Parts: sequence; C-alpha cells; structure tokens
Amino acid sequence: MTATPITRPTGTGADTGGAQVARLYRKHLSSGRAVMGTVLGGMLETASEGAWVHTEDGRRYLDFGGYGVFILGHRHPSVVAAVHRQVDTHPLASRVFLEPVAARAAQALAEHTPDGLDHVHFVNSGTEATEAGLKLARTHGHTTLVTTAGGYHGKTLGALSATANPKYQDPFQPLLPDSTVVPYGDTDALAATLAGLGDRACVIVEPVQGEGGVRIPPPGYLTEVSRLCRASGAFLIVDEIQTGLGRLGAWWGVDAEGVVPDVLLAGKGLSGGVVPVAALIATDEAYRPFSRDPYLHTSTFGASPLACAAARAAVETLDREDIVGRAALLGARLLAGVRAACAAYTGGLVHEVRGRGLLIGLEFTSEQAVGELVLELVGRGVLVNHSLNAGRVLRLTPPAIAGDEEVRLFLAALAEALRVVATRIG
Repeated sequence: MTATPITRPTGTGADTGGAQVARLYRKHLSSGRAVMGTVLGGMLETASEGAWVHTEDGRRYLDFGGYGVFILGHRHPSVVAAVHRQVDTHPLASRVFLEPVAARAAQALAEHTPDGLDHVHFVNSGTEATEAGLKLARTHGHTTLVTTAGGYHGKTLGALSATANPKYQDPFQPLLPDSTVVPYGDTDALAATLAGLGDRACVIVEPVQGEGGVRIPPPGYLTEVSRLCRASGAFLIVDEIQTGLGRLGAWWGVDAEGVVPDVLLAGKGLSGGVVPVAALIATDEAYRPFSRDPYLHTSTFGASPLACAAARAAVETLDREDIVGRAALLGARLLAGVRAACAAYTGGLVHEVRGRGLLIGLEFTSEQAVGELVLELVGRGVLVNHSLNAGRVLRLTPPAIAGDEEVRLFLAALAEALRVVATRIG
C-alpha cells in the first residue's frame, strides 16, 4: 500500500505551536485535555499516513493505538480516493430522493455479515449505533437492559446505561431504569438474571471487551449467551464496534462460534480511518419497526453520502487486501513478541499479556505503570492506548498494514520502555 503524499499545513505563530494550541484548548475545549497534551510534550499532530502520525515539529510516531479505528492505517489511498470523489460530487444528501451511495454501502457491509443480518442502519458514531440498538429493542417490548461488568458501549445517556462503570455513570444518574449488570463471561449469572425477566430483557455484550481491558471470555460464551436469549425470548445485541471488521483476525467476533444476534453493531474500522461512520445491522424480524417507518429513528447526518462512500471503500478494501487474514497473522506475531518482551517482568511489574488478533492488552500490577509506560513509549516514537474501564491495562490496536520494520521498531521500543519503568517503579 502506498499512502497519498502528505500536504503539510502552513500557518503563522497565531495558529501553530504547542503553547498557543494548549491555550486555545483551555479557553474553548477542555482544560483537562490541555494538561494531558502538555504532559505528553505539547506536540501537535498535523498529518498522518499508513501506520504513522506526524507532528508539526517534523517528528513522526508509530500509531499502535488509535482506539481501534485504524485497521487500514491512516489515509488508506482507496478510502481517501472514494471520499474525494464524493466530496467533488455530492457529499450530503437532500434526504428527499433515494440516495445510491448509502444503498451500495449497506449492500457491501451486509455481504460480509453473518447470514440473516441484512438490514443496515448507518449512524455517525459507535454510541449512536448503541442507542439505535437499544431503541430498536424497545420497539419489540424489551425494556430491561442487561449488560456486563466492564462493558463499554458509549457515553450518551442510553449507551451510558450499558457502560457499566460508576466513574462515568454516577455524574449523570438517573440513567435508564431497569438496568442490570452481570459478570462478563459468567453464563450462570446471566441465566439467573434472565430467569427473572422473561422476554422483557435486552442483552448487550462484546465478543472481547476492549475498553474493559481486552477481556477474553471462556470458549463457548457467546454460544451460551445466544442460547439463553433465545430460550428466554430476550433480545440480543452484540457490540462489535471495536472487535469487528478484522480487529480480532476474523470479520466478526461472533464468527468463531457461529452466533447470529438480533443486532450487530459496527463502527471504528468502518470509517476506513477517514470519515466517522458506524452502523447497526439487524435481522429482518428485529429491524421491521425501523424498516416499516423510516422516520421512527432518524439523524440529519446519518447515512450521508460522504460517510457511506468511506464505509463502502473500507469494506471493499478489507476484502480485496485480505486485511482480516493479515490481522490474524500480524496479531499472532505481535502477541508472541509482546509476551517475550514482558516475560522478565511477569509476576512483578506485569500481571498478564492477552489478546486476540490485533487487540492486545498488557495488564500491569499498578495504574502508575501504565501511565509511565505510555510516556516512555511516546518518548520513543510510539503511540498506544490506555483502557477506559481498566486502568491497569495498556491496550494495543495496531493497523493490519504495519510492516516488518514497524513491528521491529515497536517491540524494541516496548522492551526498552519496560526496562526503564521496571527500574523506576520496581
């Protein structure tokens, strides 16, 4: 893959420079975010391509974070070209006539979902996809939400009710009534909960918890969750906003167990790393209320031609370049390399390394270690992520297009950063 050449921005001192931008953040955006940016060195990211992010001062950083968005890397040429074509012709629709770009993007996505998931509802973000799923469940009478401890499904009010973390929920209580949390991976607890709810329940679950710290459930977990939902008449939403579209080394996390939920949520990688877009994909029966009344749940910018051009190009690129297969191979290589780098510190600084495909978590024995390692890696030109629902887990979501040299660079940086952090905090 050859990335489109970067056009570097130009500007005056009034618009550029870390200090000026931090001041603007404090005044207009977020004082807390200004502090975080300053702690990380005050760099301004201004360009990107492939696996790399560039800063205004001429440095570049290997992006093995990106919160799961960049499975294709930054600015993949095929997605960029599709978006350029759409900008030059028809980026936003009147919403009066039928619009072909959305229709063809929906077809492309549905061709790569499990059999029976044929109806696509495009939205602008993952949390909007969650909201759409919860509302769709309610149209069928499933008004009691069952979510999992450590699950992350967004931060709008409905989605936040499913994001089982008091840190984010408490300032906004009361949230949706009749919400229940069960332990992730525990089907006995889910069975007991559903036994008392009957067919009122809407269960939402991730195949692997991303923000929960790359928590991988026991084998057969999704199969049993699906069986329990069918037996009780519960509505099942599987959130693949982070895990889907190749991230786990398969098109979808449900593929390994052949599960077909009522609703599948997609996002992050669906953007192609270029234009934000997410989607709800549903069975014919589940989607019927939205299909029958197209004004029941709408959004001004949902299914815009611009976003759908990016989504279609992303799906077609994933297929054409066998990104899913590449993610599986690269993920296995990286997981082995990370485990080798961490081996000397396991039982001390490092608690566990776990992962599936290109979703890898390094769990440490303290949150301080995560913060220190993030800073050390940034200092060595590497970007990674923390986990919002698991403060002791450093999370890797690298692009499937990363090459041998980039893998070697990352593993060398990780080994040196671990050595420094272990020396500093023990």
